[in-house]
Amino acid sequence: MSIPAKKVYPRTGDRQTVYLEAVVREPGISVGAYTIYNDFVNDPLDFEKNNILYRYPINGDRLVIGKFCSIACGAKFIFTSANHTMGSLSTYPFPLFFEEWETPISEVTAAWDNKGDIVVGSDVWIGYEAVILSGVHIGDGAIIGTRTVVTKDVEPYTIVGGVPAKPIRRRFDQETIQELEALRWWDLPFEQVRHLLPAIRCGNVKALAKAYRRL
Repeated sequence: MSIPAKKVYPRTGDRQTVYLEAVVREPGISVGAYTIYNDFVNDPLDFEKNNILYRYPINGDRLVIGKFCSIACGAKFIFTSANHTMGSLSTYPFPLFFEEWETPISEVTAAWDNKGDIVVGSDVWIGYEAVILSGVHIGDGAIIGTRTVVTKDVEPYTIVGGVPAKPIRRRFDQETIQELEALRWWDLPFEQVRHLLPAIRCGNVKALAKAYRRL
């Protein structure tokens, strides 16, 4: 029996962990199936308000998070509107306060430098109070360390840490990473993923590939 697509809480009696797919509502924010967020400080249902910052609809940038991601308490996604423009002689956001300074409302987005969407792959683990900045793409299977500030793209299955984030190591050798990227087990239906769990959890990509072929 499969888990309902919009189930909010993965565990009975646990109100600190949610499936984000059932929580997000804003257009331009999409989260894949089974991605979880845990918050022991605030209500995890308020993820959009507390964790997605400076995302103004007028800018049109998006947050895209894949499937089976694990996002720890306090992780933040900071969008373009936090980036005051560096192309002006002043960093003061005059266009944003168009009423005060009588600038055209059409120039509001000139108040910041547009860095673009934040895109997180599948099976990504984002640690406690990590910060992901606008324009960053994080590859499948990556790990973002506690309180890391990610300013640049992260390669698949790479562990990063620090301020700003720097690569620490790859989780697997290149052959294993390529195999995992080809299999994309996270795109399979629930029952097939459940069938593959022993192979996934054993850490042997050859066993996973063998089980995958038998599906």
